[in-house]
Amino acid sequence: LLILDELGFGLDLSQCAATGARQDLAYVSPKSGRAVSRAAGAPWRDKMLVLPAFLQRGSGLRADPAAIEDAFRLTGFFFSRHVYEPRGIEAPGARTGFLAALRKHHAA
Repeated sequence: LLILDELGFGLDLSQCAATGARQDLAYVSPKSGRAVSRAAGAPWRDKMLVLPAFLQRGSGLRADPAAIEDAFRLTGFFFSRHVYEPRGIEAPGARTGFLAALRKHHAA
């Protein structure tokens, strides 16, 4: 998230883009890169990206393997859109390798 922010493509995960609510944020809009609450995003949940709870500022939550996968899916979407595709490059192998290592670690 910090790298996306530093590159000028930061996500706004502070409040719901539709309602302004700061509670129960569950999705990120792929169009705007802004958080969306569970209630406001329900009709479009199949089109939304999952916002892992541990990524919300001040949550104090730890990530489980599924949440880590969701976080990498979320950031990967925006890296692809704003960084890789416009430059005609593939996602770095290190990212894929890191995820594979995490999966292996959690499976053990």
